[in-house]
Amino acid sequence: MAALYESYTLCGLVPAQNSADSGIQGIEPDGDEDRVIVTDCARSVTVYKVSDQKPLGSWAVKQGQRVSCPAVYNTQTNEYVVVTDEKIIRVWKDEEVSLDKAFKATVSAEIYRVHSAPEQEPVVLFQRGAVRLLDSLLTAPQQPIEEALSQEEVIRWSTVVRAEQRLILLFSTEQKGEHFLYVQRFSPNTLSKHRLETEPGVSTPLSCTATFRDGNIHLLYLLRSGGVYESILAARPAVSAPAEEIQALPRSLLLQLPAGDGELSCASLLPLDQAHMAVVGVPHPSAGTGKDFLCLWNTHFQTLQAARELPGRIYGQMWCYSSKLFVCHGKALSVIPFECQKSSLATAMGKLKQTNTSESKGPALVPSWNDLLHGSTTQTHTQGKSRSLSTRRTKTSSKHQPCPTVEQLAEDIKVSTVQEVERQVQEFLSGAEQEALHLSAGRLACELVARCQAEPGFYPHAALLQLVDTHYLCHSVCPDLLMLALEKSDFRLCQFCLQLFPDIPEAVTCACLKTILSVPDTELERMDLEADSLLFMKALTQSPDSDRDQQNGFCPPPADEESCDVPSETPALGPKPPRDPLALDMSCPVGLHKGALLNEILQTAYSDNLLLPHLKDLSVSHVILLLQYLRFLYLKYSQDAHAQIRTLRMPAINQILDWVCLLLDAHFTVLVLAPEAKSLLSGLHKFVRSQVKLYSELGKIEGSLEALKQSKQSQEMGQYSIEVLELF
Repeated sequence: MAALYESYTLCGLVPAQNSADSGIQGIEPDGDEDRVIVTDCARSVTVYKVSDQKPLGSWAVKQGQRVSCPAVYNTQTNEYVVVTDEKIIRVWKDEEVSLDKAFKATVSAEIYRVHSAPEQEPVVLFQRGAVRLLDSLLTAPQQPIEEALSQEEVIRWSTVVRAEQRLILLFSTEQKGEHFLYVQRFSPNTLSKHRLETEPGVSTPLSCTATFRDGNIHLLYLLRSGGVYESILAARPAVSAPAEEIQALPRSLLLQLPAGDGELSCASLLPLDQAHMAVVGVPHPSAGTGKDFLCLWNTHFQTLQAARELPGRIYGQMWCYSSKLFVCHGKALSVIPFECQKSSLATAMGKLKQTNTSESKGPALVPSWNDLLHGSTTQTHTQGKSRSLSTRRTKTSSKHQPCPTVEQLAEDIKVSTVQEVERQVQEFLSGAEQEALHLSAGRLACELVARCQAEPGFYPHAALLQLVDTHYLCHSVCPDLLMLALEKSDFRLCQFCLQLFPDIPEAVTCACLKTILSVPDTELERMDLEADSLLFMKALTQSPDSDRDQQNGFCPPPADEESCDVPSETPALGPKPPRDPLALDMSCPVGLHKGALLNEILQTAYSDNLLLPHLKDLSVSHVILLLQYLRFLYLKYSQDAHAQIRTLRMPAINQILDWVCLLLDAHFTVLVLAPEAKSLLSGLHKFVRSQVKLYSELGKIEGSLEALKQSKQSQEMGQYSIEVLELF
C-alpha cells in the first residue's frame, strides 16, 4: 500500500511564457537530508531547507554567463560543484558569498553533466561521452578529452548508480532514430555499449531511471505510448565484452499506463521501492481528459495505490529524496511526502488489516499523519497521548465536544459564519498536537483566504491571527494571506506576517510599504498593534528633558561646516547657541503605529537586485517621508537612545543604513530635483560626514588605546628585592 500526504510549496517557479520549460534544471541532495540544491535554467543555484521551506543560501553567475548543468554536493570535501558555460567548473563552500570568488577551472571540452553520490567522488560526463573523476580533472584541467561517441550521436539522459560501494555511470544516446545505453564502470575502467529495443519510429523515451537491486541494475524507461519497460544489467558482468561490440539489451513490459486520447507529451517516472513507482503527467484511469495527476502504482499487481491532481501545467520533472517527491507544476515546486508499505496481495487489494496506530508511523516530517487521514478513528489515542500536556481548559472543553478534524473543519469553513469558524479554529488549535499543525495550519489558512476572496463580507480576523501565531505558516504556504490583510486594512495581521514569514517576496514587501505610507496616522492610531513594538516607538520618541540625558562624548560639528541646517519642528524653550546639538531635528515624522509597522518592513529579508525595481514605484512624497523617518532612527541610534529600551525586536543600524542607500539608489535623480528634498539630503549628508570624521579620529587613537590596554594587563604585583652594588 502507498499513500500521498499533504503537499507544501518549496519555492515558486518562473517559467518562460508559452514554454514547456519549468525554469528549473535539476534538484540534487545536499549533505543534510533536509536540504536540497535547486539549480534554475538561468544563472543561480539555491540551497533550501525543506522542512522550513526557506532558502539557506543562493549563488548566481554574472549577466551573460549561464549555468550549464545542475549543481551537486561533494560529500568528501563538503563543497558545491557546478559547470557554467559548458567548460568552466566552479567549486565553492557554504560560506562563499559569490561565485566570482569560487575556485574556477576551464577544461578543454564541453561538459554534459556532473554526477555525485554519498561518500563517492563526483564524476564528470563530457558531451562526447568521455568520463573523468573530478579530482583528476581539476588536477590537469587542460588535459585532452577523447570522443567516445560517433558522429551525430547525442546524449539524452545520464545518471549514476551506487552498486556495492562502487559507482556506475549510465547514459543513453540517440543516433538517427536508434537508442543506445552506455555503462561506465570504475576500478577497473570499462565502457560497454548496449542497443535499446524500441519500435520503429519511436522517439526518445520521455523518462529514464535506474536503480541497483539484488546485484543487478534495473533500467526503467517510459515511452509516449504509456508503456513502462524494464531492462536488467549485471552490475559485475561475468564476461567482459570487447569495447567496440554493441550488445543487445532485452526489455520487458513492466506496466502499461493509460495514455488518454493520444500519446503522452510530458511525463516522468521514479521507482520508490521494489514494488512501487511514482508517475507524473499520466492521466488518471478514472478521470477525464485535461487533468494531470501524480500517481503511485504497484508494479507487482498492476494497481493504482494513490493519486493527487496537480493544478497548473505539468513539466514532466520529478525528483525523490528522503521519502519526499519534488514535482514542478504550474508556478510552484511542490514537496509531497509519501509512504510505501511492503507489497502484498492484501495491500494491493485494499484488504490489509489496520495496524495499531502506535505501530504505523508516517514520514519523519510530520509524525502524526493519522489525524489528517483517518480523523476521529485515532482521535482517542492522540488525546490520550497529549493529555498530560493539556491545560484544564482544554480538558474541560474536550469532554463536551470532540476536536474537529482537518477535513471536517475545511468543509465547515466553506459554509459557516465568521463566529462559528473562529470558534472551531480555536477548538482545533487547542486540541490538536503541535506536530500535526505543521501542514494542517497551511491548509486551513488557504481555505479561509479562498473564501474571503470569494465573499467580501466574510473575514475571520481572529482565526487568521491564531493560524499565523502557530509559526507554521509562511508566504509560500499561503501566498495570498498578506495581500488579503492589506486589502482589509488588517495591520495587526500584516504585522504578524512581517514578523513571522521568512520568505516574503520583494514585490509584496513594497506593496506593504506603499500601503503603510499611504494610510493617515489618525487611522493607524485606532489599530491594535503589538504592544512591544509600540512601547519601543514610545520610548524612542520621548525627547530628553535636559542636557543631562545627552550621551557623554557627543560633540556636534561646527555650525558653519558640519551641522545639519534643517530647522527643528519643535518649538525651542529658549534661545540656544547655533552649535547646540539639540538644533538637529529629532522629532519623529510619523506616528507611533506607523513607525512600528515601518520597523517591521526594515527587518524583512530581501535581495537588493529584486527590491530596487519595486522601490522605484514609490511616489516622491512617500520616499521623502520614509527618508525622514530613517534619518530620525539614525540620529536616535547615533546617540544610543535605543540601547536603554528593552524590546524583543528592533531594526539594526545597518538595516537602517541599507534602506537609506536603497532609497537613494532608486530615486536619486528625482530627489535631487525635488525642492522639498533639498534640506533632507543636505542634513543627511552633513550628519553622516560628521560621523565618518568621528570614526576616523577614533581610528587614529585605536593603536594608542590598544597599547595602553596591554600595558595595564602586563602589570603584575609581586615581591622583589634591590641589590646595591658599590663601584667605588
